[in-house]
Amino acid sequence: MPRSILTSAAPQPAGHYSQAIVHGGLVFVAGQLPIDPATGRVLSGEPVEAQTEQALANLRAILEAAGSGLDRVLRVTVYVADVSLWPRVNAAYAACFGAHRPARTVVPTGALHHGVLVEVDAVAAVAG
Repeated sequence: MPRSILTSAAPQPAGHYSQAIVHGGLVFVAGQLPIDPATGRVLSGEPVEAQTEQALANLRAILEAAGSGLDRVLRVTVYVADVSLWPRVNAAYAACFGAHRPARTVVPTGALHHGVLVEVDAVAAVAG
């Protein structure tokens, strides 16, 4: 049976969705924006590196709440408002993931919600 994940260590859903769903040994994490979960502040005015770090910190918090972690991520989708920002996003992403290299798709999108520059979602294995 699918299990919903909800942690206060990541931004609360603003619509009719779960932060993540665990099913069949996998965790499917909804898109994470650069929002500080402690304050609710959207980091839209911050540099893209800081936005990427916050979105990935939110991803990490949800993965950990689901019994997973960044080291168990299988696939990531990165949505970036302007593809010219990609080298900077990729550098922050690489610093976060280190030697682990999950499969990844990059989607240039134009404007994102709240005027942020990056959003990430992921699928990861759950610790068995």
